[in-house]
Amino acid sequence: MSRRSRAVGFLVLALVAATLAAGIADSYGSKVARGYGPLREVVIATRALPGGKPLGPGVAADDLEARRVPVKIVPAGALRSPAQAIGLVPAADLSAGSYLLASQLHPPTSGRGPVDAIGADRQPVEISVSGADALLATGTAEQGTRVDVVVTTEPSAAAPGKTYVAATAVPLLGLGPGTDGPGPGGTAAATLALTRRQALRLIAAESFARKLTLLVAG
Repeated sequence: MSRRSRAVGFLVLALVAATLAAGIADSYGSKVARGYGPLREVVIATRALPGGKPLGPGVAADDLEARRVPVKIVPAGALRSPAQAIGLVPAADLSAGSYLLASQLHPPTSGRGPVDAIGADRQPVEISVSGADALLATGTAEQGTRVDVVVTTEPSAAAPGKTYVAATAVPLLGLGPGTDGPGPGGTAAATLALTRRQALRLIAAESFARKLTLLVAG
């Protein structure tokens, strides 16, 4: 066999090996995707960041990184892009490798503390809501978006079910997958800035209502 024939043979074998390797990689990637479900971007702190110090454009570029992780393990209120954190202040120190959550950040204040970000009469409260996929898909679930919380009750022998607005135009602080994960019929964990009266009303509704739904306030 001539040198040229051997070279051609080696080239053919290399191409076959590369094709097989690509097929194995694609198969492995598909299995991983099926095992862990859909992915979404989250923001990770690449090094420890001090609390109380605004995150400027330089910090966001150097010390915050967007990564794709399975939706089922994304914590509620996880940011999707480092740009969302620019100008905000961590309420406490952030450790390297930690997720960046909307509830951990607040706008710069005059020194009265993070309560200024949502109002002195409000506090962050997490509730389980249905139908949040539409907000996430359309990008309208940004921090600070005003939403109405709609409660739908279960019908009974004594009375039919009813739907009513339990809280209007409340600030949305974060939105992420609930305990049962994403998908049809799944719930989401919404962190809202609520007054004490609103919080008690919605916490009570979680125990008896069929579902709680978020709508962008008109």
